[in-house]
Parts: sequence; C-alpha cells; structure tokens
Amino acid sequence: MDILTQRFRLLLGSSDIKFKRGLSYKINWNARGVCIEGARGTGKSTMMLQYIKQNLPLDQTLYVSLDDLYFRQNNLVEVAERFYGLGGRHLFLDEVHKYADWQTAVKNIYDFLPEMKLVISGSSILALQQSRADLSRRMLNYHLPELSLREYLSLKHLTEMPIYGFEEILNNHADIAEELLKIIASPLKSLNDYFTYGAYPFFLEGESDYFMRINQLINVIIDYDLPEAKALEVATLAKLKKLMYVLSTAVPFTPNISKLAEQVDTSRVRLLEMLHILEQAQLIHNLRSASYGTSLMNKPEKIYLHNTSLIAALAEGKPDIGNMRETFFLSQVQNSGAVVTYPKAGDFMVNGKYLMEIGGINKKGKQIRGHEKAYIVADDLEYGFGNKIPLWLFGFLY
Repeated sequence: MDILTQRFRLLLGSSDIKFKRGLSYKINWNARGVCIEGARGTGKSTMMLQYIKQNLPLDQTLYVSLDDLYFRQNNLVEVAERFYGLGGRHLFLDEVHKYADWQTAVKNIYDFLPEMKLVISGSSILALQQSRADLSRRMLNYHLPELSLREYLSLKHLTEMPIYGFEEILNNHADIAEELLKIIASPLKSLNDYFTYGAYPFFLEGESDYFMRINQLINVIIDYDLPEAKALEVATLAKLKKLMYVLSTAVPFTPNISKLAEQVDTSRVRLLEMLHILEQAQLIHNLRSASYGTSLMNKPEKIYLHNTSLIAALAEGKPDIGNMRETFFLSQVQNSGAVVTYPKAGDFMVNGKYLMEIGGINKKGKQIRGHEKAYIVADDLEYGFGNKIPLWLFGFLY
C-alpha cells in the first residue's frame, strides 16, 4: 500500500491543472461508479488526476494504474479492502482492462465496499464496451474523444474558449465568428495546424515526433489492445494496419468492398468484420445511411479515419484536402454527440434533418439545392453568409 501511495503522490505532484478537457465538467464525479472510456492518448489519466488534485482529500483517495507490475502479485480487491479499512473512500483505477478478470473485481469492490466511490478508465475501448452489460447498473459511462479544435487552441494557448451548440452555429454563425475572431488571430492557420497536429494532447511534447507517436499508438491498439479483447490472428493484425494505410491515402472513400478486400488480401466477409473492429477501436468512422442501420454485414457508404492527425501521419504528409475537411467535420460533429448519417445528396445528414455539403471557399452546393435545411460548410473562409458557414466554427462544438 505504501508503494502505491508514493507513486500516486508523485504523479499527482507532476499533474498540471492549467487546461481541462470539456468532458471533465460533464462527469458526475459524485456518482458511486464512473467509467471513462476513450482512445489512447486522449488524456483520461490526466483528467482523473486533475479532479483529485482540485477536489478530493488525499488521505481518503488513491489512484492506481492496473498495468503496474505491483498487481501481478497483489490482489486488487484485497488492496481496495485494505485501503477502505484505512479510511479510503475514493478509488481511481486506470487502465482497468489490464487486470485479469477486472469486471468481477470492480463489481466486488462496488458491492462490498458501500461507501467507496469508484472511477475506472481504460484505453481498450473494446474491452470496456464488452463489460457494459455487466456493469451498466453500477457505472455511469462517459466517452473522452480526441481534442476538438477548441480544446487544441485552449491547450496550446492556455486560453478558455466558449462551446457552441450545433444549431446555434447554424443559426448565428456570423455573430459567433465575430466573437471568436476577437480571441483567435488566424482561424484558418489554426485549422490547418489542427488538421496535422491537433487531435492528441501529446502535440505539446513536440511536433517533430508527433507522427512517430501516432504510429506507435496505432501499433499498440492493433497489436495489444485488440487481441486482449478479441481473438485475432497475427496475419489479421497485419491486414488491419494495411487497411488503415489504404484508407489514409484515399480521397473521401466510397468503398468497393470486393476490391478493397483484394487490396488487403482477405475475403469480403472478413473485410466487413475488420472495418467493424477498427470502428470499435475508434481508429475509423464507418458512415452509413440511416435507412440501413449499423448491422455488421451492411457495408458502410463511406469510410473515414477517426481524425485528421491519423490521416496526416499515415499519408506521410500528402493527405487529400477533401478527405481532411470531411474527416474534420465528421469527427467534430459526431464527438459532440450528434448523429451523422450518409444522405442521398450532399456529404452528411446531421440529426436526421440538416443536410451538409463540405468543400472549399468556392463550393456552390448544387447537390443540396432545394433541401429545406441545407448548408454549405466551407474551408478557407473566416466569415460565412446565409447558409454558407466556415468549416473552422464546427471545431467549437465540445
């Protein structure tokens, strides 16, 4: 117990509270059980330590990471019981999926230590998703996405910036742009910087090795996280990486499943399974029509990498700008909680009623003409007019 407390205090001492993720303000930290899921590198551990540092009595609080070698020889439930007996009431379990039979351990701690408040988090999204049925009665589930453009700028410049709702941007985009331009000197440059370096907080550790870190992140997710949650052969892992590369170098990708299966050297059925796995791991978005639902065997209408930084890293500095624009819009809007589907005309349908066409400053929107609630979302545009809205504004949704 002493060694765990010492490690926790060292981590806490080095945690910075100058910038906090937007999700931190939405979590009900007073609930008995909280589960925070999110892709690797998004800042879950930092967010937990920040909350502890600002809000909790240290003599009643313990944070541990379950990939610590300590838990190879020590039982988690026994550690929790010992901590509880010493007056502990707030237990934070990071990388919880790294502990064997962690679901049972978490249930036992929750059920048998009634005054203990428990916060768990993990980077293996598949493992946490599979546990939802068992833990849903006990845990409030939250998802931490990659940084928004707003969060990227707030973190980079240590400046608080406002959040706007999707409909608020549609209806008041000119006024919102005017307000934000008092804070942001060059939103178009900021957007281009975000395209390349903005999705993950570790951009602060240096842009020169940012792509290397992303490639390492992809390898860890595919080589370690996925096999822990799902039985996968080594050959399948290699094909998943190849599939990621193929998608990164494409224009906004309307898949021919049979042809894509040939490129990756697999069957059509297996390719659809691979696309589903990569989506669960939050490495890609499979955009589907609202008419066909999300069945595993229904092919997606379009496929996007999960964020623009993944494209920039895998496309080796030569990404398609149309792909970047559409991926940015999709990731920002979907991460804000909106429902995005593939429409018959235009690029995206949002919440079943707003038709969106994405492009450059000269985009005319012929494809969406005649639709009652249709909008052009344009890059290279600081101020919008009418139904033409600057792309960068959609980075302020969360």
